[in-house]
Amino acid sequence: MATLVWPELALPADPFHGHALITGATSGIGLAFARALAAKRCDLVLVARNEDRLAATAVELRNDFGVDVEILAADLADQDGLAAVTRRFEDPAAPIETFINCAGHGLHVSLLEQDTSTIDSAHALMIRAVLILGGAAGRSMKARGHGVIVNVASVAGLIPMGAYSAIKSWVATYSESLALELAGSGVHVTTLMPGWVRTEFHQRAGIRTESIPGVLWLDADRVARDCLRDVARGRSRSVPSKLYVALTCLAEHAPRPLVRRVAAAIRGGR
Repeated sequence: MATLVWPELALPADPFHGHALITGATSGIGLAFARALAAKRCDLVLVARNEDRLAATAVELRNDFGVDVEILAADLADQDGLAAVTRRFEDPAAPIETFINCAGHGLHVSLLEQDTSTIDSAHALMIRAVLILGGAAGRSMKARGHGVIVNVASVAGLIPMGAYSAIKSWVATYSESLALELAGSGVHVTTLMPGWVRTEFHQRAGIRTESIPGVLWLDADRVARDCLRDVARGRSRSVPSKLYVALTCLAEHAPRPLVRRVAAAIRGGR
């Protein structure tokens, strides 16, 4: 089966400079992006809900990398928190040059539940906030003629595994649509499609992972570094590791009955 080749565009030799804003920045993939961008000498704006954890993360990154770190405590599922982060994109004194649209959480709930509050909250965080912040970043960057946006989707969005998969499918389609809308503006958009990453993500969602083979697990720092490398190469999609490139190709092109059977087997192990 042929490997998918995603288009590469001409980007500046060093697209990472100035301020980088990262949502979900105190753990997992978001924290890994913070470390990777700090290593590239970007000053950081870290967004998460827990102010104490943000402060501790900021101290660590300042000490380790010598960069400026601004913190913004905000619940992106809340209108006021979302508005506060949106306003940060409008600050001309310290413009955001790189935006990592990463905040999210696991979602392990039946689609048959009568109480949809858990799914409603997930939609607010991983759909509405992604849309609003991506738009705010895109507008400000387009006006300046340059910038980078990374939207964190998931390989899970390619297979039918419930509400989380549906949400991440939306993120992937949204991100590619945003890339097309910003084409020619100087703003580059990359969709990150990770698989299983070793973070606290699954434990928080109550998802059992014992049955997942070790070969499928990815390191968060590697995911972030590889994604930034793909951005610098002008790629519109970043899929970490050759194994997940192959699995992504299968998920998109294999017969749907086969994909559904695989998804059912994975769900059974959770």
